Amino acid sequence: MFDDSLLDDESALRRADLRLRHLAEAGSRVRREAVAAAEAVSVGAERLGGARPRAVIAAGPDSRLLRAVLEPWCPVPFVAWPAPRLPGWAGSLDLVVVLAPDGNDPETASGVAEAVRRGCSLVVACPASSLVAEHAAGRDTTVLPVVTGDQLATAVVALELLHRLELAPLTSGDAVADALDEVAVACSPFRDLAVNPAKALASAIADTTPLVWGGTVLAARAARRVAEAVRRATGRTAVSGDVEQMLPLLEQAQPADVFADPFADESSSAPRPSLVVLDDGADDPAVSANRQRLVEVADSRGVRVEVVTSEVEGEVGRYAALLGTGQYAAAYLDVGLVG
Repeated sequence: MFDDSLLDDESALRRADLRLRHLAEAGSRVRREAVAAAEAVSVGAERLGGARPRAVIAAGPDSRLLRAVLEPWCPVPFVAWPAPRLPGWAGSLDLVVVLAPDGNDPETASGVAEAVRRGCSLVVACPASSLVAEHAAGRDTTVLPVVTGDQLATAVVALELLHRLELAPLTSGDAVADALDEVAVACSPFRDLAVNPAKALASAIADTTPLVWGGTVLAARAARRVAEAVRRATGRTAVSGDVEQMLPLLEQAQPADVFADPFADESSSAPRPSLVVLDDGADDPAVSANRQRLVEVADSRGVRVEVVTSEVEGEVGRYAALLGTGQYAAAYLDVGLVG
């Protein structure tokens, strides 16, 4: 059962204080990383700015976020390579970029050591005193020192360097941090349910199986992360996917029965789906058409539709805002669940 009165209950919110505080500090982590790595970014831009690489390889388990930003924009061939070993063709003409916020993953350390052996230009965002940094040592290596362990903040530092090398779009750390601060204010536990978008979203989807969809590459990644946050916070099912994966789930939903007894015991039946659309303001006709298809099917089945929007500056800033709102909603779902 979900009790939405708990979302404005001080004692209930106090139990989630650590999680909510971590979310509220997301903007400050982006700023801390920007300051910590500023000198290394400048040195790396000077060292690597002589000639464009043949290809850019984003390696390691956190490569998918770089892929979402760079793939539509990068002027040279770009590959996201989440496997521990590099592709066989990678060599001295290529730039390898690795995000390692923790810095102590042996597989990532092995991957950067391989890049050094092959003579690749290497950019690694990791703690300065870490296993990955030790294995990355080499004349063609630029280490961007990070200190917070935050994946998004680490990615923003790497993207700033890649922008200076004319390999990535402009990603302003200040703009991303401002976006996260705005989410922290809007979704604060001190704002009540009536004016808090994350609490309202949690209340709306609490008794459903949320289907989280984003139309652009970054919005789709945010959808996957939000669904993951809901699963981790509540232990309940939450699904993300593309339009072709979502449509069958919506089409299988039985039309809502307006004569159903709202007080009947439905504990044995599966919860109805809800559709959560993460809208980053893209004006792509294909994205708009896919969204319309999903909403029309949802409406025809009486499935509730919730839209999370963001109009902040920059595509990474909008991604951060959508993700932050969804993560707050997941935390409030946990607060409101009882029994």
